[in-house]
Amino acid sequence: MNEKFLCDYYRMTGEKWNGIKGRLLMLRRYDLRYLYLIRRKKTKVRTLFAIRAARKYGLEILSDNLGPGLYIGHAHNINVNPEVIIGKNCNLNKGCTLGKENRGKRKGAPILGDNVWIGTNSVVVGKVHIGNDVLIAPNAYVNFDVPDHSIVLGNPGNIIKKGNATEGYITMRI
Repeated sequence: MNEKFLCDYYRMTGEKWNGIKGRLLMLRRYDLRYLYLIRRKKTKVRTLFAIRAARKYGLEILSDNLGPGLYIGHAHNINVNPEVIIGKNCNLNKGCTLGKENRGKRKGAPILGDNVWIGTNSVVVGKVHIGNDVLIAPNAYVNFDVPDHSIVLGNPGNIIKKGNATEGYITMRI
């Protein structure tokens, strides 16, 4: 079993992998199946399931640069560009977008640090660096660098410095 998927499984369920119980849970939960398949090598099965999930649930997480402990909350309409780099213990919530900018001084895709929580319908675009322990509030638009231990609110985003910004939001850290 893939080490990164085992970390994802723990973050999604709160339990360590148990062969039979884990497989039964994967049959019921499409978000766990999706994480399992994107952690595998690129195959036809992975590609077909990713296309099906993209159509049915709006899940488009095709990046191979995902750190361990990825948590998908309310897994619908989540878009992650293949060039995005995500650190460990990252939470992605319903409707969030991590996208690439194709022109200008921020041409490229975001880089997320460790322990980043991205709220519902938030958008992070361009070649920006999101630091460690950052909370991006729901409906925020981020196209600028965010330092460590910060909260980003609103559109345009306002940065509020706060130690332990994700405390209580990111649980079951690995």
